[in-house]
This record gives sequence, C-alpha cells and structure tokens, in this order.
Amino acid sequence: MKTNYFGKKVVVMGAARQGLAISRYLAKQGAQVVLTDSRPAAELSAQCASLADLPVQFAFGGHPESLLEGADLICVSGGVPLTIPFLTEARNRGVKLSNDSQIFLEQCPAPVIGITGSAGKSTTTALVGLMAQKHFEMKNKAHRAWVGGNIGNPLIEDLDQMDEDDLVVMELSSFQLELMTTSPQVAAVLNITPNHLDRHASMQAYIEAKSRILRFQHQGDVAVLNRDDEGSWNLLNHTHTDVISFGLKAPGYRENGTFIEGDQIMLQIGKDKLKLLPVDWINLRGQHNLYNVLAACAIAAGATIGLPGIQLGIESFEGVPHRLELVRELDGVRWYNDSIATAPERAIAAINAFEEPIVLLLGGRDKNLPWDRLAQLIRRRVSRVIIFGEAGELIAEAIGPKKAGQAMRSVVRCSTLQEAVKTAHNQAEAGDVVLLSPGCTSYDAFKDFEERGQAFREWVNEL
Repeated sequence: MKTNYFGKKVVVMGAARQGLAISRYLAKQGAQVVLTDSRPAAELSAQCASLADLPVQFAFGGHPESLLEGADLICVSGGVPLTIPFLTEARNRGVKLSNDSQIFLEQCPAPVIGITGSAGKSTTTALVGLMAQKHFEMKNKAHRAWVGGNIGNPLIEDLDQMDEDDLVVMELSSFQLELMTTSPQVAAVLNITPNHLDRHASMQAYIEAKSRILRFQHQGDVAVLNRDDEGSWNLLNHTHTDVISFGLKAPGYRENGTFIEGDQIMLQIGKDKLKLLPVDWINLRGQHNLYNVLAACAIAAGATIGLPGIQLGIESFEGVPHRLELVRELDGVRWYNDSIATAPERAIAAINAFEEPIVLLLGGRDKNLPWDRLAQLIRRRVSRVIIFGEAGELIAEAIGPKKAGQAMRSVVRCSTLQEAVKTAHNQAEAGDVVLLSPGCTSYDAFKDFEERGQAFREWVNEL
C-alpha cells in the first residue's frame, strides 16, 4: 500500500546520492524534509544548491537529537551505520526508520526484480535489465526497463515516470536490505560470502540482512537462489513462494532452475526442459560470469521475459564498467580494471578468470574480511603482487614472503595506486595481464570504486 507523506516530518540522514534523491522525492510529495549530515556546511554547498528549488531544511555538522522532535520517519542513507547514537535514540522514541529503497518499493507501480549477493550483483542486474529492454523492443511495446538501486542512479528519482506495465531491475546491498519490510516480486540472492564485516556485527547479521529480500514476498512472487552456493541455498527455508534456482548441474526432478548441459544453457520448469542458448554466446570471462548468466536466465524466467529477449540480451552484453574491464593493451601487456572487486572473494574470481601470468594490484581499505583463501591462490597463481593503500601491511602479512616452488615471484609495497600503476608498468612483460582487483574498498583514497577505476583508466592510458 502506498504511503501518503504529505505533512510528515522526515529526517534524511546523509547528503550523498541516495539522501539527495529521497529528499527531493519526499519534498515534492509535501513532506517536511530535514537533511542532516555529519560534514560541515562548507563542504556541502553543491548538495544544498541541488535542492535549492525545494523546501528542504538543512542540519549539517552533526545529528542533534532535537531533530527527532515531532519526527515521523528517519530515512537513512546506505553509508550510515544503524548503530550510531542518533538512530539508537530514534528507535528508543519509537520513530520509524526507512531508506530510499524501501520507500521506492512501497510506492512503485511496476513489478520489481530485486538482486542481491556478495558478488556479481552489478553484472547480473545490468544483464537482466538489458534482457528486459530487448524483450520490450521485440514485442514492439513502448514499455521500459528501469535499472538502478545500488547500481547507477537511485530509482526513486524516476518513480513519477514509471508505468505499471514497465519492469524495474534493482540491485540491493546489505545496507539497503537492513531496513527492508517490503520484498520485490522477483527476489534473487546470488551468493553469500564474507563481506562488509566492518559494518555488520557478525557474519550472521550480514546473512540476516541479505535474507530480508525474501522475507516479505507474497504468494505468486518468485525467489531465485544459487544451488551451488551454500550461503544462498541455505536461505531456501526462508522462502514461501515459487523458487527458480541456478547452478552448473541440473536441478532435482521436477524442480525449477537453469543449468549447463553439454554446450547449452538450459531451463527446467517442472518436467519440461528448454534450450536457452549456447554457452559460447557469452562474451564475459570467468566461471563467476557463467554463474551470473545462469542467474540472469533464472531471474528472467521468473519475470516472464521471453526467450528472444534473453538471447539478445546475452549476445549483446559486454559487461559493466570496472568489472574485468579491458582498459588497453600496451607492449603486449593487457591491463584490466576490476575496481569493483572490494572483497577478497571478488579478487579470487578475477584471478581465476585468467590463464596468463598476472601482475596483481591489491589494496585500499580493509573490511575486516578473511584473506587466507586469496593469499593461498596468489602464491599459487599470481606472478607479481603490487600492494598499495591503507591495508598494505595487513595484506603483505597475509601473503607472506616469496618461497621456493611458488608461482609468485615478488611482492612490492607502494603507497598509492598511481605509484602501483607505474611499478606494474616497469615489471610487466609481454604476455602478462596487469589486473587491478583490489580486494578492498577505495575509501582510503577515493570517493568510491568508480572513482578509483576511472583514475586507474586514466593513469594506464597515460603510460
């Protein structure tokens, strides 16, 4: 049921992209919006200017408890931990907490596909969005596929333009899901591995956040889970709707799911099997991307996207920026930007996508995640390691020194990513791959992984 926000006092926490978008939407709905941020006003002039045409109040430099007086709702941006004193006090006073994703799901007139997971969210979301758009084009319909959420623009900005016959494809992070009390009609959990443990109190709390995407589904909705990933598949007991799974091998008898048979991607619905497309139509490297395609096909089936749309989407999909993105080839060395790899598990997937000798650029800010598996793979598979940024000492300690019999030839410490790029240029030989797959967040030196990836592109192209 849609909520009427007219006259409601809403405190929006965080003046970044999500906070600005929800402030704009709620102000246009007649809400009394107060935007608060811990940064001083001097740093937020551009943000204020973007809301100058709307009756939004500002409270910068902290979050005084006086803002809670008369508040009907606190809208929390993804970067704000729910444990800060202001939000603890809000809960003590009985003030409801929400976020832009939750409000979007409440208000959206179109069916929504929601996609979460520890890795592969952005690629799968973009691919499903392309499948949906191709589906509409093939049907000669003017309907639109809207893609956003944790990827691209906050979807709340486009809500007024959406129609009930459109389709929304929404990437959802664990931060957005923490407050979720509405689930999308098609909800996918791609995988669950350790991530964001600097923010969530424990692995169990992280899993709990992810599971909320399924918890509030209704009869007739569809859940999509990964049969080959223990974290995702363990959520089967959280589902109370139809399930379409995905994995390399066929699902059980009369179960629904996608899989590989010979050289074909297949879909099984009950006792029926359908060939979807040959595996060699996929343009993306690595087994992790094969899983992303299997997931996208399962999601598309759950959303009744037609086979021609699925096939055209996969044939024409070249990946997303900053995810195993080829930047250039120089002197026989291929440079790849995988800046989106902000956890060790993602760096593992990237390394496994290559057979060539790898010069690996690793570093940034740690998220309190385990490095053991990545360190073992590096010693076995990576030719040279170049470490940069705040987590340098921790990563170097996890990898350990070069030892006889290992593939790893050297480990070098640099202070910055730019210095790491120059060092890689000096070390790499023809036939090598230089791979930026940091395994860490970018927040020690950049605004986000996109800014880091763009800087990497520019420095590589300057070589």
